[in-house]
Formats: sequence, structure tokens, C-alpha cells
Amino acid sequence: METDTHKSFAIFLTVWSGQWVSAIGSGLSAFVLGAYAFQQTHSASVYSLILLSTFLPLFLLQPLGGLLADRFNRRAMMMVGDLGAASGIGMLVLMMSEGNVEIWKLMIGLSVSSVFLALQQPAYNAAVTDMLPEELFMKASGLRQLAGASPFLISPLLAAALLGVMDIQSILIIDMLTFLAAIGAVLVVRKTPSRQTKNAFNQNWGKELWDGFRYIASNRGLLILLVLISLVNFYVGFLQSLFGPMILAFTNTQALGMATSISAAGMLVGGAVIGMWGRNQHAKKVLAVSLGCTGLFYALIGVTNNLVLIVIPGFLFFFTLPFVNGSLDVLIRGNVDNNKQGRVWSLVGMISQFGLLLAFSLSGFLADKVFNPLLMPGGPLAATVGKVIGTGVGRGIGFMFVISGLFVILLALAIGRVRSMDNLGKENHTGLIGGLAPVSSAN
Repeated sequence: METDTHKSFAIFLTVWSGQWVSAIGSGLSAFVLGAYAFQQTHSASVYSLILLSTFLPLFLLQPLGGLLADRFNRRAMMMVGDLGAASGIGMLVLMMSEGNVEIWKLMIGLSVSSVFLALQQPAYNAAVTDMLPEELFMKASGLRQLAGASPFLISPLLAAALLGVMDIQSILIIDMLTFLAAIGAVLVVRKTPSRQTKNAFNQNWGKELWDGFRYIASNRGLLILLVLISLVNFYVGFLQSLFGPMILAFTNTQALGMATSISAAGMLVGGAVIGMWGRNQHAKKVLAVSLGCTGLFYALIGVTNNLVLIVIPGFLFFFTLPFVNGSLDVLIRGNVDNNKQGRVWSLVGMISQFGLLLAFSLSGFLADKVFNPLLMPGGPLAATVGKVIGTGVGRGIGFMFVISGLFVILLALAIGRVRSMDNLGKENHTGLIGGLAPVSSAN
């Protein structure tokens, strides 16, 4: 039996290694293309549109991908998804070989890649259950969180270093090769076990989704929690889409890579603390306190254009995120029936990520057309708010972070007054670890 367990974990590690390498490659492309778009246009709107073109197909196709993963061969879906995602990046390589690329062409290539990842990711998530016995789920979760954080931890520093010795096309080719590495890892594992049942193939797709919606809507506490998550994601989406433009407004891509990686390292430290000492007791209180701290550090990111004084609260912000994620995970998992986990979690992901979609859609416009003009020299707020956080390019984005952080603190204060959340998660016996991440990780 122990031999079978070791064999199962070895299979998982092989597939996970390919996905980890692919995640780093996707982070390389996301970093260099975002920086390229901003440096070509000096527009936060364009930077956020690059993110949106990657995120929107995943958002829209997530429920469909989950249903397909319950019906078709997950191993084949993973390989098709990775191959299609690589083809989208290949389109970008070909376009860039002809010279400067228009932004809309970048968006098309990224969208094609994202469509295929909407097939690949649910299949991979479901395949983990196929590959491992239950006692290894926790260990696998830790490794998958590490892979999910890698586009923020490893990729920015690596991309900044690579830009010093090669062009963007070469970095995109590296990303394509990482997708092929992921396919190779799945091919090495000639056959993975499957726990799919024949009944899953015969059920009505629309009915499954509708049952999931009804299940969520019938539980007021769960519904309020999902609205809260979506609001938190809205503010986190601002940070994800505008952190780069704020830094690039006064420094270079190398500094941005360093700032992003050091800040995101807080997720590893916070996750390690939870892994060693985390418990699922008092999840609602943990959520309120950690969310309040997150809001405070969020606001502090925006008060200066001193890189060191941005990175310190940035690190602390990401340090507190696993506590927010973990408490949300505990509150939700304890309130969802096991036989509805698949359909409900796909809908939970879609509802909770609606805030990200809204943030990616609005953040660039608000930065370029509303907040940045307010804090330019001679702007309406230059003599008031500008005296505190400074004026000039990017200071309007800083002001957006300050305001957003204050709203997150207000959300934390409001949690204690939501009585319908008090019974959520009381039957849950898992540790306090993150499973529902407000920050959408790269692929």
C-alpha cells in the first residue's frame, strides 16, 4: 500500500513539475508583454487591457471547462490545452518578428492562449484528485500553491534579467517551450487513474449549473461571503493591474521585477506560517483581522514613490493574503455538500472572480482619466492630497491604492456585523490553508 502511495505521488510530482515550469513561463510572458505595452503607450488602460485579455476567456469559460473535465479524458484535455496555449504565444512571436506589434494583436494572441487554458486548468485541477489518495491532498495543495505563486515570485526577477540579454520574442519562445515541457511531463506518465463515473457523462449540463446556482442562492451566508470575496477581488484587481504602471512611472523594468518578486514572497512566508500553526477555529475572526491588516498595507503601498517604502508594505500585504484566503476557504468548504463540490466550486470561482473582471475593466480608465490628472502638478488635488503622497505621473494610482485600502478596512469592520456568516464552516475539519485566492495567479 505504501508503495502505491509513493507511486501515486511520483506521478503527481511529474505532472506538477511540468505545470510549475509552465507557470513560470507564463509569468515571463505576462511580465514582458505588460511592460512592453506600457512602455509603448505610457497608458495604464493598455496595461490593464493586456491583463483583461488573458483573464476574460478564463472567466467566461471556467464553468464549461469544469463540466468538460468531468466528461472527457483529463490527461488528453491537459495536453490539448497546453498545446493550444502555446499556439497563442506562437502567434505573438510571429507578429513580433515583423516589427512593433499593435496592442490589439497582442490581445488576440493572449486571448487565444487563454481560451485553451480554460480547458487545461479545470482538467489539471480534477486530475489531481485522480492521481492521489486523500491523505496526500494537503501536501499536493502546498505544492500547487507554490506553483501558482511562481509567476509572481520567480518570473518577474527572471524576466527582468533575461530582458538584459535577449529580446521579447526570445522570452516568448521560452514560454512556448515551457508549455511543451508540461505536455512532455503528462506524456511521461503514460496513464493516470480516473475516478470519473459513467453517470457524469449522462447528466444534463445546464441542469448541473442551475443546481449549483440554486444551491448557492439558497444559503444566505454563503452568498454574502461570495459577494464579500468579489468585493475584495475588485480591490486586489486594482493592485494587480496598476502596481506595474505605478512603479514604471518612476523607474525601470528591472526595479519592477525586483519589487514584484520581493512583495509576492510574502505569500510564501504567510503560507508557511499557516502551514505550521494554522487552525480552522474562529475563521470569521481571522478573516476580519487579516482583511483589516491587508487593507492597511494596501493603503501604505500608495503613499510614496520610494521603492523601498513600497516593497515593505507590499510584502506585508501578500503576507496577510494567505490568512484571508485560508479563512475564506474554511468558511466555504464546511458549507458545501461533497456531492456538489465540483459544480459549486466552479461557480464560486466565477462569482468571486467577477470583482477581478470589473477591476481589470475599470482600473486603467480610472487611473488615466480620473485619478492621475487629479495629482499632476497644478491638478485639483495637488495642493491637498499631493502634499501628503506627492504629485506627478503615477501618483494618482497611489491615491487609488490609498482609497482602496481604506475601503477594504471598512469591509473588515463590516464582517463582524454579518450574523448570517456565523454558522459557516462549523463542520469543516481542514486546516486553515488557502484554497480560494483573491489574487488570480498566472497560469
